[in-house]
Amino acid sequence: MSDDKIAKILAFIHERNPEAGELGLDDDLIDRRAVDSLAFVEFLYLLEELSGETIDPEELDLEDFRTLRAIDKRFLSGAVH
Repeated sequence: MSDDKIAKILAFIHERNPEAGELGLDDDLIDRRAVDSLAFVEFLYLLEELSGETIDPEELDLEDFRTLRAIDKRFLSGAVH
């Protein structure tokens, strides 16, 4: 289950963007500007660490980062509720 990993992602977001406020699994992170472009590379490193997999920038799809649920499905276990 990836609830702990989602908590780490939320901590990352709130540490770098306290104004992000409460974020649910289906909130649009892009529209809410939860992760800015300067922090995105760090965000990718975090996802690599949490998933144990290397993320190829050539294969990135913006939709994979739109919500916490999409991030979980694409990069983590896909088991978040």
